[in-house]
Amino acid sequence: MNALWSLDWWLTPLSGATEHHLPDWMIWHARTMVAAWAVLLPLGVLAARYFKVTPKQDWPRALDNRAWWHAHRGLQYGGMALVAVGVYLAWNQGAQATTSAFWHHWLGWAVVILGAGQLVSAWARGSKGGPTEPTLRGDHYDMTAHRRWFERLHKGLGWLAIAAAVLTVVLGLVAADAPRWMAGVLTAWWLLLGAVAWRWQRQGRCIDTYQAIWGPDPRHPGNQLPVAGWGVRRPLNESPTRGSST
Repeated sequence: MNALWSLDWWLTPLSGATEHHLPDWMIWHARTMVAAWAVLLPLGVLAARYFKVTPKQDWPRALDNRAWWHAHRGLQYGGMALVAVGVYLAWNQGAQATTSAFWHHWLGWAVVILGAGQLVSAWARGSKGGPTEPTLRGDHYDMTAHRRWFERLHKGLGWLAIAAAVLTVVLGLVAADAPRWMAGVLTAWWLLLGAVAWRWQRQGRCIDTYQAIWGPDPRHPGNQLPVAGWGVRRPLNESPTRGSST
């Protein structure tokens, strides 16, 4: 227990080695990937899940608050830009001499492919439609099969990518024999994100995208279909409204 209060212990590599030297490409690869997968991309997921309706928004009178959309899009594009830099830095580098390095390499590629697939799926989400758009009919407003499959895949693969990224980062720390303080800071950060997500989930802030945009009026066709995703709130018993975009 006393070791936890020792600065020297936190500065020592995970293996306990007395020296720690890494090439510049590995240092910057780690920094960009951690910034992307441990910070920007998880924050983008939380923005999309818990900020479709903000705490001070007069919902369902005020609809289609797009703050979450701009935050989600900006954080995800920014995160994937850093991922691209991280991939470039590590291209044809490293000998995969250890088991942790081997699995970090291959799981890392899987995570990168999942992340790129999320961008592609977002571009293929279909048309919007709805009362506030020039054309009422749209994949999202009508909740066509195309849109329903997009939501299942985009949400499911997004969570899978984040979970796999956590494991990949842990393997990267072991492969690089990173100082203990790095593992400690990342663990504390992930626990904080988990605690915040748990609190917001308990507060009922995970509102269905469809109702966040068009409200709970059962006349909207998407409100007649099951909600996509786990733990999503769809308060159909609240006052119906036709509403307009804010």
